[in-house]
Amino acid sequence: MTFQTVKYDSAFTRLDFRSKLVAMLLITVLAFIWESPIAGGILLLGVVSGCVIAGVRLNYLGNILKVMIPFYIFLILSMGFFNIEQVKLLTGKSELTPLLTLPNQLWLIGGTKMSVEGSLYGLSIVLKTLTMILVIPLAIFTTDVNQMTVGMVRAKIPYKIVFIFSSTLRFVPLLLEEIQSIIESQKLRGLNLDKMGWLKKGQVYAKIAVPLILNSLAKSQKLEVVLQSKAFSGNSDRTYLHESKLSNADYWLMFGSSLLFVIAIAIYFSMGVGKFSWLLYD
Repeated sequence: MTFQTVKYDSAFTRLDFRSKLVAMLLITVLAFIWESPIAGGILLLGVVSGCVIAGVRLNYLGNILKVMIPFYIFLILSMGFFNIEQVKLLTGKSELTPLLTLPNQLWLIGGTKMSVEGSLYGLSIVLKTLTMILVIPLAIFTTDVNQMTVGMVRAKIPYKIVFIFSSTLRFVPLLLEEIQSIIESQKLRGLNLDKMGWLKKGQVYAKIAVPLILNSLAKSQKLEVVLQSKAFSGNSDRTYLHESKLSNADYWLMFGSSLLFVIAIAIYFSMGVGKFSWLLYD
């Protein structure tokens, strides 16, 4: 099993990992800087389009959204109700536009107002986090782990860090396979997860953690013995089976993404494009 989930060859899979890493870092920084929900939505749309073109599974994108929905709802509500002073500074308003007012009879939170501007700020944070999460598959899922390792070494990243990163990517599918094996063994003993409620399922999955942790520790100890037997020193000055070469497409990607990043930062500070009030209150 590998961590790569892309099923067909595309322009993204043929790119070197170093160029993908540069683009991923620039997109992440830009998503962090931009405050506007409109600009964040455009950036997120571009990232999602890239994921679809690269062949990232749609069910992966859907699962991420399903898992994060409760957190995002809480984030929008908390920003709308309680993030008042920061939103006033961003909008330059002395009073925010009320969207919802809680009944006065409620204890502690009675009479609290949910503002439109606060909700929009919470939405911008949602778009930020989604962009940062979904940009990862464009680099990770479209690159073989071996090519990824060599590319990170060629980027002058310390080999020990590269080894830890690549080992983590290799261990994740093994852990998932181990979880599936434990569940199937319990089903063979008469456990029916389909008829259980969410609370009961949670208790069952909590019990899976014990054998999973023990098996993971055993694998880690075996890996340590293997590394010691091979005199692992963490020195990157060694031979590699796979090659990592930058093509013209890689140079164009790094140049284009860097140029767009510089332009976006320049117009952010000079024209306010990407700030919270952009196209909303101008």
